Amino acid sequence: MDDRVRARWYDLGLWLAVSAPPVMAADALRGRAALMAAVGVPLLALAVAAARRWPLGVLVVPLALNLAHDVELLTLPFLPALTAFAFLAGVRAGEVRAAARFFGATAAAGLPVCVLGRDLWSWPSQLLMLLLTVGLPWLLGRWWRQYAELVRSGWRLADRMEREQRAVADRTRMRERARIASDMHDSLGHDLTLLAVRAAALEVDRSLDARQQAAVGELREAAADATGRLREIIGVLRTDEAVDGTVQGAAETPEAVVERARSSGLDVALEQRGEWDGLPPMVGPAVHRVLQEALTNAAKHAPGAPIRVEAARDGDTLRVTVANGPAGSGAPSPGLASGGAGLVGLDERVRLAGGTLRAGAVADGGFEVHARLPAVEGAVARERGAVEDSLSVRELQRARKRVRRSGRQAVLAPLAVLAGICVVLLPVSLTSSALSVLDREGFDGLRVGETREEVAERLPVFDRDGAPEGAPEEPPGAQCAYFHTRLMSDEAYRLCFSGGRLVSRGVVPDL
Repeated sequence: MDDRVRARWYDLGLWLAVSAPPVMAADALRGRAALMAAVGVPLLALAVAAARRWPLGVLVVPLALNLAHDVELLTLPFLPALTAFAFLAGVRAGEVRAAARFFGATAAAGLPVCVLGRDLWSWPSQLLMLLLTVGLPWLLGRWWRQYAELVRSGWRLADRMEREQRAVADRTRMRERARIASDMHDSLGHDLTLLAVRAAALEVDRSLDARQQAAVGELREAAADATGRLREIIGVLRTDEAVDGTVQGAAETPEAVVERARSSGLDVALEQRGEWDGLPPMVGPAVHRVLQEALTNAAKHAPGAPIRVEAARDGDTLRVTVANGPAGSGAPSPGLASGGAGLVGLDERVRLAGGTLRAGAVADGGFEVHARLPAVEGAVARERGAVEDSLSVRELQRARKRVRRSGRQAVLAPLAVLAGICVVLLPVSLTSSALSVLDREGFDGLRVGETREEVAERLPVFDRDGAPEGAPEEPPGAQCAYFHTRLMSDEAYRLCFSGGRLVSRGVVPDL
């Protein structure tokens, strides 16, 4: 079914539902109830038709119908309509400021209505009914709207995740290729670097004749070019996700790595303390990678500089430090390019092994790489820096916050309004008492048999709210009004009218 057709059927059902109570009341009571139904049902139809466009504005219709029937809004035929439209206003127009302005204006407009009806005590009752029949349904409707948005956000997130899952296999294959490329670069690049360093050393060897030195120079240049091409090719595949802690091949001991570097012509001094056997599976290869990457960087960026390697095992902790001095002025540069990703990958490898890495320049112009790793099993990888949540996750979190906030408002707002009504009752009570005091002189001037109009000219603006405790029964067929004898007193004057004339007057004493 089309959405527009479904909406029309929904509106028709709403109109029938809110029109049924006044129609049934008209059939049972007739008279004034029938007139209210004849006027109210067409107005409710107009309100239903306009409710989608002006959800808050159409609340005026059921409010006016209830006020026309009873100033305290205690109107059973039109209360369902008022509650239903208030709930729909919360669902369709959940803006708090607009609703607060509307409810405030409605509450303020009720005061002059009660004053004109000479029934000031009806205003607190009216405020309470507004809270129960308008405020509370609006809050529930707003909560329902926020909850529906949360559900939609959850489904959108689920749909997005389902689409992303179809790309997981492709990403997994790409990560595996990148991992292979990373290990190829780290191993083969290290070997080519040492080959270039060795060729650079032979190039200045005076025991070789000029032809041999030229050949060695060509070899050094070829090794440097090969390293650069390897870096370009591998760089296409290498990504930040390439290193995940998986190690290809066996890790060499620190002595083996340093000895191989020495045989390539590097000036490396090793200081090793402690036993290096039985390291955790992730830690041994990580130490190998730290030494390999640091020595390669020293050969590339500081050719001819002395290199100091410290490898110490103290209890449950391994410390590996590779420091080189500034580049020597007389040594030829291997001419190797730098990809700039070696230390980033090295930090990831150390992090996944449960350690920390620090790298940077030192005071003498050299460079130092320091790694601290656990020497026992069970180390937990430290977390990366905080990563910003995805858009869908942030959207879902915002929807959850809105639902929680709406739920709190649905509970706290009625309590706050009730507290406000209690605060308003005190000045209303004082005002009503002050304006319902009949002085003794005025009371003595009233005579039995006077018309109600003649008596009303000498009465206060308001009468007392109900009969005081201990008041005698009213005469049959008479309507009695009670007035305070003085402010804040339970003693009252009683005036009873029948047939439009004053038939009795008296004093109800304070018990």
